[in-house]
Order: sequence, then C-alpha cells, then structure tokens
Amino acid sequence: MRGFKNFLMQGDLVVAAVALSIALAFSTLIKAFTDAVIVPLVNAAGGGGSNGLGFRVNGELIDIGSVIAAIIYFVVFVAVVYFAIVIPYRRVRARRGETVFGDPAPTRTCRYCLSDVPAEASKCKFCTSTLDAVPIR
Repeated sequence: MRGFKNFLMQGDLVVAAVALSIALAFSTLIKAFTDAVIVPLVNAAGGGGSNGLGFRVNGELIDIGSVIAAIIYFVVFVAVVYFAIVIPYRRVRARRGETVFGDPAPTRTCRYCLSDVPAEASKCKFCTSTLDAVPIR
C-alpha cells in the first residue's frame, strides 16, 4: 500500500489528473458551444428548425441556454476539482515541506544571454556568466 500511496502522491500525477479533468470540462463547454451556436448557424444557411432557449436565425435556434448551462457546469466542476483535490493535495505536500501550485520562484534576467535565472543565482545556468550580486532589501 505504501508504494501505491507514494505513486498517487507524485506531483506530476496529480497535476496531470487536474489538467485532464479541466480539459474534459472545457471540452464539454466547447462541444455545447459548437452544438448550440455553430451548428445552427450552419444549418440556418440551408433551412431547418429546433426548439430551446435563445433566438432564431433563418428558422434555426441559437440555443444560448445550452451554452449557459455548459459555462455553469465548467465553473462548478473546476471549483469542485480545486476544493476536493488541489487544496487537500497542497496541504499534504506542505506537511512534507514541498510547495505545489504556488507562486513561482523569483527570477531575474541574465544581462548577457537574456535568460531567466533564479534570483539568488550567482552564475547563469545557460551562458555560465557571473551575475551581479542581488541587492538585499
């Protein structure tokens, strides 16, 4: 069980799971927009009809209700993913002394090669130039 738990708690796995969940919700939003707006507009050019909330163009219904429902679904789904997965995961990783889904580490630009390097770095990791000392604030 310990190996399985460690596998589940790997940062990359959880990030991939959250990204996949959001991608699936976003695909639902896009599909609803396509089915409710784009398809009827295309069908309106050739004639036809349907029922629902929205407005009609050439007898075809632009179903705004489906798009609104998909937007609400997306927002609720992302909120559930955030509060049910991301926050508890962040707390577990914080107990282990790791930061996840936080602000990125501060960086500065190397004046020689214009690459972003960590703010505390004394040498650029790309061009190996010695960097100026960071002023203490």
